[in-house]
Amino acid sequence: MASESSPLLAYRLLGEEGTALPLNGAGAPGGASARKLSTFLGVVVPTVLSMFSIVVFLRIGFVVGHAGLLQALAMLLVAYFILALTVLSVCAIATNGAVQGGGAYFMISRTLGPEVGGSIGLMFYLANVCGCAVSLLGLVESVLDVFGADATGPSGLRVLPQGYGWNLLYGSLLLGLVGGVCTLGAGLYARASFLTFLLVSGSLASVLISFVAVGPRDIPLTPRPGPNGSSLPPRFGHFTGFNSSTLKDNLGAGYAEDYTTGAMMNFASVFAVLFNGCTGIMAGANMSGELKDPSRAIPLGTIVAVAYTFIVYVLLFFLSSFTCDRTLLQEDYGFFRAISLWPPLVLIGIYATALSASMSSLIGASRILHALARDDLFGVILAPAKVVSRGGNPWAAVLYSWGLVQLVLLAGKLNTLAAVVTVFYLVAYAAVDLSCLSLEWASAPNFRPTFSLFSWHTCLLGVASCLLMMFLISPGAAGGSLLLMGLLAALLTARGGPSSWGYVSQALLFHQVRKYLLRLDVRKDHVKFWRPQLLLLVGNPRGALPLLRLANQLKKGGLYVLGHVTLGDLDSLPSDPVQPQYGAWLSLVDRAQVKAFVDLTLSPSVRQGAQHLLRISGLGGMKPNTLVLGFYDDAPPQDHFLTDPAFSEPADSTREGSSPALSTLFPPPRAPGSPRALSPQDYVATVADALKMNKNVVLARASGALPPERLSRGSGGTSQLHHVDVWPLNLLRPRGGPGYVDVCGLFLLQMATILGMVPAWHSARLRIFLCLGPREAPGAAEGRLRALLSQLRIRAEVQEVVWGEGAGAGEPEAEEEGDFVNSGRGDVEAEALARSANALVRAQQGRGTGGGPGGPEDGDTEGPTTALTFLYLPRPPADPARYPRYLALLETLTRDLGPTLLVHGVTPVTCTDL
Repeated sequence: MASESSPLLAYRLLGEEGTALPLNGAGAPGGASARKLSTFLGVVVPTVLSMFSIVVFLRIGFVVGHAGLLQALAMLLVAYFILALTVLSVCAIATNGAVQGGGAYFMISRTLGPEVGGSIGLMFYLANVCGCAVSLLGLVESVLDVFGADATGPSGLRVLPQGYGWNLLYGSLLLGLVGGVCTLGAGLYARASFLTFLLVSGSLASVLISFVAVGPRDIPLTPRPGPNGSSLPPRFGHFTGFNSSTLKDNLGAGYAEDYTTGAMMNFASVFAVLFNGCTGIMAGANMSGELKDPSRAIPLGTIVAVAYTFIVYVLLFFLSSFTCDRTLLQEDYGFFRAISLWPPLVLIGIYATALSASMSSLIGASRILHALARDDLFGVILAPAKVVSRGGNPWAAVLYSWGLVQLVLLAGKLNTLAAVVTVFYLVAYAAVDLSCLSLEWASAPNFRPTFSLFSWHTCLLGVASCLLMMFLISPGAAGGSLLLMGLLAALLTARGGPSSWGYVSQALLFHQVRKYLLRLDVRKDHVKFWRPQLLLLVGNPRGALPLLRLANQLKKGGLYVLGHVTLGDLDSLPSDPVQPQYGAWLSLVDRAQVKAFVDLTLSPSVRQGAQHLLRISGLGGMKPNTLVLGFYDDAPPQDHFLTDPAFSEPADSTREGSSPALSTLFPPPRAPGSPRALSPQDYVATVADALKMNKNVVLARASGALPPERLSRGSGGTSQLHHVDVWPLNLLRPRGGPGYVDVCGLFLLQMATILGMVPAWHSARLRIFLCLGPREAPGAAEGRLRALLSQLRIRAEVQEVVWGEGAGAGEPEAEEEGDFVNSGRGDVEAEALARSANALVRAQQGRGTGGGPGGPEDGDTEGPTTALTFLYLPRPPADPARYPRYLALLETLTRDLGPTLLVHGVTPVTCTDL
């Protein structure tokens, strides 16, 4: 039942100005005061800078020179189409509710659950950490290309020493600058980002103007070594200005060797480089905790940034193709400097984009880490990242991330890291698309985003496109990332996580189950597909654990419902006492490791409650067809919680979502001699009610004495051999029935066979007993029964048992089932018959099976014992006044037999047809 403490109450619905005011800043670390950034500063600026990165200055010539204008535009359209699909999903999720800190991680985890969300969130965090390191390494390389002592370019200044140590020093100094800005808070970061945005925009503007303002010129290229180390003559690329011949030459592809790596380029390799530079669409979403209105800012700012960068890329592609020959494009990736009106401004743009990309990655990583730490998914490992300043700035997460970036800088493998970073980004993008797809497919009423320009088709296409790009860019990194995600998800599943976030998987399951339940037509039921669907009525589970597990074994993939009746009248109670009990019963199901549903009801009497449960439990074609009850006797109830290993261990109550020990949720067992909630009269009446409703009935006695290994979930391997004995004849009417082929007898055989299919019972041997009168010839009935068992594909040993004196040899022929119970005569005779039948069954339990298939093997010192006995349950008498006498006969019949199931079947359950 829904609580009155609705999540909407976390908001002041009427503020001073009549507007909705969040009480806690929608989860921002420092409350509403930490949300300062506008759409432009918080989303547009960081997203534009991340999508440009260094590629916009140093890889335009690479893409157009190798792929040509037409293929370059096709690549750009495909790349932005893939990104746009993810942007649509981001917009849909962001406009469906309050987005808290953590950006993409928050969206994924609150949709797909903590296991998937936490694993992808950690990978997205590592991607941002590595992305920061890649940007810094790229910045160091760009600086050293101009100012390094080993610079080979025609305009190198050669003032900075080079080498691994020096490169690491330069990277660490730049990281200190970036980390200092991010540590001081989002406000300073936003101002620094805006400054770099102005520098980058000015640099790009100068480049665009230069394409028009600069006249044709020859540009010297980096000299290449000759075959024997000799130097080749100087080579030049040509800036032709706007020229139709240049455009015509640049339309088609001309893949060649990359002069920086010596590798031969192709469509896939060039596309991967272009796509690597565009994967910054989450930079604004990562700042969700600092945005004034993230639900509006994230979709609007991201769309604006994507559109802006797309237009700039298209312009640069066209201008480069119109004005630069292919030699210049392929041999000088930094040709913007050579054609610029003021070359230092291009350098400033290159350095500013690299620096801003590293800042964006570092601050985004810190916000993701802080959200992961706040959710406590990885325990003490991330605990220091929870610390925030008085203003809400997670400075500890920034320092944590700074340290990891420093470790990545030690590796210094730029190209390898770039592929891994892009693949990790794509994993996060695919997860966002999957989250939106799941929400759309679940058709939950509360999924109604204000952004409607998406559908499940776009989400599915986004997932497929991201996965395809992962393997196109780096198959090894893609496979490794999916493996890492699976391992992290398994770790979080084993550790357990918050259960209050809401799982879209539950909504999807509900949607699919409802659909298939509607298709499960009871009118198409057929006996050959029959399976038991059990309703087990439990008073106190402390004394019913063995029966609860035994019923779980008998269900054979069918419905299994645990029912409980709470006595009371809702008219005299302030609230329903049943609803708070569901949590304890569901915990019981989890601890007992049974596949059962729970159904509880409130009723003035147990009998009426049982009627309620028999009528309304289940849904559609999945409704109980068999009622299971414990036997009504005077045996003192046992507390199996004290001896069962699954319940004797204390529950872990330290984590969120864990429940207290079950021993505190259920009352202690009834004391011997204390009054019961159910009278003998009502107990038998409940059995009669179930039969009237055409339900099969199983009464279980002494189930607590079952061998523990037979109730386990394993294979049941044990050195002790056991029998399962079946007596498919009404022992209280041994010679008046229709023999062994009536519905009830066949139901006994079916239930015993089902139990033998359970792994824990595989080694038990099934014995079926034939009862012969003193004058019946042996062999004939056994042959007929063996033929029937062969038709039913039941493997069992058949034994004939002759009734001795006092075992029913002299009883009158009964004309109606239950006659000994119903008639006024024969009370003493029926009691004697029950005692004789009991003695007969006990005598067979103590015997081996001889040299037959079920007999003791050679060398056995002790024969098998009977683990469980199936007996025919007679119908209750028609006269309710005779219910106590009926129950007394059943008690006499089953006394000291050990674990026993009294079974009465009313529906056909066996079939000999294919």
